[in-house]
Amino acid sequence: MAAALALSACSPATGTPETDGLRVVASTSILADVVENVAGEHAEVTPLIGAGVDPHTYEPSLHATRDIAYADAVFTNGLLLEPQSLTHTIDATASEDTPVVEVAEQAQRYGFTPIRLVEDASLDTVWLGLRVDTGKELPATGITELSLVNADGPADVFAFILGTFGTPEVVFDSHDGIDSRDVTTLPVDAHTHVSWAFSAPGVYEFTLRGEVRDAVADSHVRGSAEDTFTVVVGQDPAQVTPGKTVLDQGHVDITTVYHDGKAHLTLRHDDLGDVDPADAVIAVPTTTLQPVPPERTFRFLGDPGDETYLLPQAVLGNHVHGELDPHFWHDVRAMQAVVKIVRDTLSSADPAHAEDYARNTDEYLEELDRVDEVMREAVAQIPESNRNLVTTHHGYSYLGEAYGLRIAGFVTPNPSVEPSPRDVIAFTRTLENLHVPAVFLEPQVAGASSVLTETAAQLGIEVCPIRGDTLDPPGAGPAGTYVRLVEENAASISRCLSERKP
Repeated sequence: MAAALALSACSPATGTPETDGLRVVASTSILADVVENVAGEHAEVTPLIGAGVDPHTYEPSLHATRDIAYADAVFTNGLLLEPQSLTHTIDATASEDTPVVEVAEQAQRYGFTPIRLVEDASLDTVWLGLRVDTGKELPATGITELSLVNADGPADVFAFILGTFGTPEVVFDSHDGIDSRDVTTLPVDAHTHVSWAFSAPGVYEFTLRGEVRDAVADSHVRGSAEDTFTVVVGQDPAQVTPGKTVLDQGHVDITTVYHDGKAHLTLRHDDLGDVDPADAVIAVPTTTLQPVPPERTFRFLGDPGDETYLLPQAVLGNHVHGELDPHFWHDVRAMQAVVKIVRDTLSSADPAHAEDYARNTDEYLEELDRVDEVMREAVAQIPESNRNLVTTHHGYSYLGEAYGLRIAGFVTPNPSVEPSPRDVIAFTRTLENLHVPAVFLEPQVAGASSVLTETAAQLGIEVCPIRGDTLDPPGAGPAGTYVRLVEENAASISRCLSERKP
């Protein structure tokens, strides 16, 4: 097999049917760089999501579809980092003989342990979201359609998602009649946060149906289930629904469960586990009463100034995610497990060059040992009291756990959402109470993160760069490889969190 010149992870896609050597695609620029280090000269490696592009919001192009179709191997991050549109494209386009490797899952064979996503449930009311639990029984393209079947109560019930910049996306609306628009789709084993509104106090009962399919376009329903949920608004649940378990705090998801070929709906509570909807009531206290916002986009709730009982979503933004944190590349040792998975995959696809892949892997693992120590030494230079990392979004748990940094605060849970007033207040209090010398901002969003930069400026706190989900594009910065990304983060964190000199 003739050698092909390996492309930079930041290069444009150029794979064609005539290319010699392996044709490999990787979902992100970071993963593509890692694959290139193992492949060496024996493969052309193309990133689907280029350097400088946010993987959370990427949409695949026809160019990407072509590269996937011609690929001899496909590597994805997994853990729902990639948008569902890209996952569907890979599933539909990759050849049946092409290995599609979700490195986060496979790397666990070499000791990688994913970190669970942690959400702050310290609200005065319950958080009521939507969830899917299939126990890995569906393909990656699997979906669940959850539809509103019936709603009874003293007034109208609404469910909606506040997206970027606070624009509502209506999920359910009983006011205009229940029809085919009252449906939402969730990817396999994901969940999303939802705001709920009720137009008057009283007892509401609404019925939902969950239908599980292998793909959006698949008409065959693997399993379906219906159940009725009770919500008490502005009244004492103990009085109007005696004997039922009252859910009034923490995080609860209306969950479609599909196990062993059967589906059912349940209320999944962070502390109580699964609660039968027939035995529970969701409490919406009078403290949630507020006027309908004046913006026209909220007119579905009523006229401006009308009162509504609003159960806010846990996270502002239409960001569907899984149960495990996908940002594992901030732990170099986790990435070493990924390197071994890449070696195994390439060796299987191209056994004639297996020895070269093994040698490249050994050399790259040594380089990663070195850069891992660079990060450890950088953090060691920071006074213990200053090891508080404050960022724009919650994507650095692996960095904190691996190297002894405290994830002290963030503006929003992910970069694609707009902070709520509550987020801004909490962020400001974090900076005031911890007296952090610096906060950190990804270079590619430096011009858009006004909350972090403005709050830091008001408090006289330095804003420093940190690389998050992507490499620097060519000419845009020094972090053009994974190793340089770690080195740049180590240098920035150490310099900015060290005690200020008099």
